[in-house]
Amino acid sequence: MVKLIDVKILKIFVSETVRHKGAPLYDVIVNEARQRGMAGASVSRGVMGFGASNLLHTAKILRLAEDLPVIVEIVDTPSRITDFLPVVDALVEEGSIVVQDGQAIFHLPMRIRDVMTEQVVTVGTQTPLGEVVELLLRREVKAVPVMEAGRLVGIITGGDLLARARMPLRLDMHGHVPINLRHKHSHCTEFEGLRARDIMSAPVTTLNITTTVTDALKMMAARNIKRLPVTSEDGTLMGIVSRTDVLAAIGRTSAVAAHLDVLPAGVHACARDVLYTNVPTAAPDAPLAEVLKLLVASALRRVVIVDADKTILGIIHDWNLLQCFVRQNSPTLVARLLRILTQREAVPASLEGTAEEVMSREVLTVSPDATLSEVIQTLMDKKVKRLVVADQKNHLLGMVDRDVILKALAKQISPAQ
Repeated sequence: MVKLIDVKILKIFVSETVRHKGAPLYDVIVNEARQRGMAGASVSRGVMGFGASNLLHTAKILRLAEDLPVIVEIVDTPSRITDFLPVVDALVEEGSIVVQDGQAIFHLPMRIRDVMTEQVVTVGTQTPLGEVVELLLRREVKAVPVMEAGRLVGIITGGDLLARARMPLRLDMHGHVPINLRHKHSHCTEFEGLRARDIMSAPVTTLNITTTVTDALKMMAARNIKRLPVTSEDGTLMGIVSRTDVLAAIGRTSAVAAHLDVLPAGVHACARDVLYTNVPTAAPDAPLAEVLKLLVASALRRVVIVDADKTILGIIHDWNLLQCFVRQNSPTLVARLLRILTQREAVPASLEGTAEEVMSREVLTVSPDATLSEVIQTLMDKKVKRLVVADQKNHLLGMVDRDVILKALAKQISPAQ
């Protein structure tokens, strides 16, 4: 069935002799549309017309006309046209701008413009590192572009803070730390005197605003990058896109257009094709010290609690342990656990408690036969990074996460796409 989508039709009527900074205005408008990732633009030259001046312009046989009306026409999604309209309005001093509603069939690939975050928080190269961390935590973002004289010169991610600034705790754990302890565990003495330029990653890898989602997927997977700034062709920062943004776009599109070639073929693969089988497990009566060692040693940062038949009983995240210690109202124990989680202190054998006392009994699972598009949808709906894969009897089979799905989809993208 043919699917029409709502669009806006933007028409700009100008004289072909009107110029902007020495270039024909219609040329400037088209280039602006191209740099900002619009779906496309067409320019047509009229044979007769008049405007506000009431002067008649016409092209007659055997007469060379040099001041005929020109129409620039752009058809795109309503949000894109709305964003582009102020740009056009600022350029057109003489002429008319018309916006019409319409419907269309777009045979176009998804582009980064469609999925990126446009409102990007940035810092300067001289911003003190403490202010950078406070900004990231306050805005609940995982990366911040670094600017100098209006140009993108670097980026600071949570990984940069852990590796180069020795921040005590990764960004996504701070929400689980008691308010009175957050500053202590988000800042350290190493921050003193450091500025954004001292720890930023540079030069920064970027995506052009016209890059397709599938090309972005391949780049992220090949370079193991979670977030990328998006720029126009002249280097202007236009937005930022994350691995989650890309996967969410594929998930949304697969729900309504799974047959279209805008999607990587890998969305039709199943969870069983990409799952981790080396998942740390423990019995419900396992000592907490044992569970904590398993958790710290695994990149999954989760331990699945199972019985002797591998039936899933619960799961322990690192923040489950943190919340347990917080409930004990012991800042000393909380501080010690945080040092253990960041591998700055060994796990003490004397840690009291068992896995059953700490575990969460609500375990998010998917079937091994679930397609990757279904897995992605569940990850996005539940706002989680990983899902447990279980059979019909709730026996543990493995685990899937966003990173392995991203890489699996990238491998499935054919050169033709």
